[in-house]
Amino acid sequence: MRFLPLAAASFTITLLAGCASAPNQPTKELVTAKSPEAFSTCVMQKLQENQQSPNVTHTSQSYRVVLSSPVAADNVIETFKGDTGGKVYIYQRGLFSEDLVRLASQCA
Repeated sequence: MRFLPLAAASFTITLLAGCASAPNQPTKELVTAKSPEAFSTCVMQKLQENQQSPNVTHTSQSYRVVLSSPVAADNVIETFKGDTGGKVYIYQRGLFSEDLVRLASQCA
């Protein structure tokens, strides 16, 4: 009987640790012939047509489109400059989010 509270506490901590750690692997990776700027512009237009409010940030080598959520992890599309276009990483984390993979594939 003594070990029951300890086992329950260990189990609870393990479950909470699993909920707190988000996977860093992208949902999907795409290659596009478009520049990161052109691809991100296409994605932004499609998201805005679907009543979404994306935020975009950029550097000289990449663009990042973020769909923030008050109840879930942010959905992110990152595009990096390549030799002949761009490499796209999609992180779709929201349970009921817009299908970012489909949308990004339309822009690729």
